[in-house]
Amino acid sequence: MSPNDNTVNIERRSYHHGDLREALLVEGLRLLATREADALSLREVARGVGVSATSVYRHFPDKEALMAALAQEGMAQLSQVQTTAADAAGGGEAGFTATGRAYVRFALANPALFRLISTAPARWKRNCGEDCDARKLLMANAAASAGIDLADPATRVHALHAWSLVHGLAMLMLDGQVPADDALIDQVIGGCD
Repeated sequence: MSPNDNTVNIERRSYHHGDLREALLVEGLRLLATREADALSLREVARGVGVSATSVYRHFPDKEALMAALAQEGMAQLSQVQTTAADAAGGGEAGFTATGRAYVRFALANPALFRLISTAPARWKRNCGEDCDARKLLMANAAASAGIDLADPATRVHALHAWSLVHGLAMLMLDGQVPADDALIDQVIGGCD
């Protein structure tokens, strides 16, 4: 009789995730596609990746740290969408307008992530700092796409006016105050170029 005859033979394997932090972010983003950020838990994210809840703490000491990282990823995604839209429109004022339409469409396609980004400066700033500053990112996108100088106070006001318009429209559509309609987005934000 061998020592293992009366035991369940389970092959023990050490679990190694190639990039657990990235996998946790991907799972967090996937879950944000189905629920609001406040409903997300570290345990649920860990379960979705197939690791113990304690494994998450090696990368994110608490939920706020995970939310900050998700907000950073959301900002990067929004920035990429806006850059792509500006480039497709040929830059300049048409590119600037395209970034506004892209902003609203991103919000509608990713409501929980967009709301997380929108609250990032207030709620998650201690964990992600400047990387979660939506105003700075969006102003930089505006400057790059339209070739404008944000040192000029009038230009800063123009960019802030545009951001207020697109953010307000995005929130009105997300909250069901106005229909989430592509044609309406085009009409409100400078028409189709």
